[in-house]
Amino acid sequence: MSIAFTFPGQGSQSVGMGKDLAYAFPEARAVFQEVDDALDQKLSEIMWNGPEETLTLTANAQPALMAVSIATIRVMEARGLKLADTVSYVAGHSLGEYSALCAAGTFSLADTARLLRIRGNAMQSAVPVGEGAMAAIIGLEHGDVETICRDASAAGVCQIANDNGGGQLVISGSKAAVKKAAALATEKGAKRAIMLPVSAPFHSALMSPAADAMRHALAQVNKRAPVVPLIANVRAAPVTDASEIVDLLVSQVTGQVRWRETVEWFAANGVTELYEVGSGKVLTGLARRIDKTVSGTTINTPADIETALAAILG
Repeated sequence: MSIAFTFPGQGSQSVGMGKDLAYAFPEARAVFQEVDDALDQKLSEIMWNGPEETLTLTANAQPALMAVSIATIRVMEARGLKLADTVSYVAGHSLGEYSALCAAGTFSLADTARLLRIRGNAMQSAVPVGEGAMAAIIGLEHGDVETICRDASAAGVCQIANDNGGGQLVISGSKAAVKKAAALATEKGAKRAIMLPVSAPFHSALMSPAADAMRHALAQVNKRAPVVPLIANVRAAPVTDASEIVDLLVSQVTGQVRWRETVEWFAANGVTELYEVGSGKVLTGLARRIDKTVSGTTINTPADIETALAAILG
């Protein structure tokens, strides 16, 4: 049995996340306190009590989701899990890549929280509100959507942001171009082409100011090689060199999250168990649609932790 840990991205947040962990485990409470201190904000209060619209703000959702993932990891480590001994790879969806790297020791918890706050603010401010858009295209192949984005790009930036597998691709860019692409997708036979209620065109070339901000921020923090290889979003292949990881994190801001290929890489390289560590179960659902030979399990409650530890440690 080969195991990989995956870490969720934006959209997996919910009011109350992590509260049961904090109540049950001192290690989790310590993580939430350290994140609050690093950000000089009671982020944990927003996570547990809302309001939802405040938690959903990019600058809050990103460090909050990371905090829940790392709280879960710390609880498991206190109960005998040694990541380097039991897990073959880590990966995270967009911001989840930072959670994966924190879990694997590349960044400290405090630095990760601050990096994600910078990332969230930079992504939010990169494009004036209303100028960018994203849309989900359901039921077309990757190549078809690439062609549609090319055809729509006369109206502005338009590119694939996320390849989530199971016939689900997300496109991002200038509002006019994304709307044009959604219409073209419907004409091409897409089951659905849905404009998404997002505040910015994430993972598109329009995010280049945010990529510059992250290049600068990442240069300021200490980093180490991860204790297990990271399967990087923009490469869908393993990387262990810390400086290369930084370059890929910068590229990720404007590049495609290749999640379908990541899960396919796991399946082709002997991974049989994917554990989604943190809030929600989005990645577990995606994995099921991408490759049924890989088993998916979520770890986000005290009971989940107990069950996962019994399965992993025996």
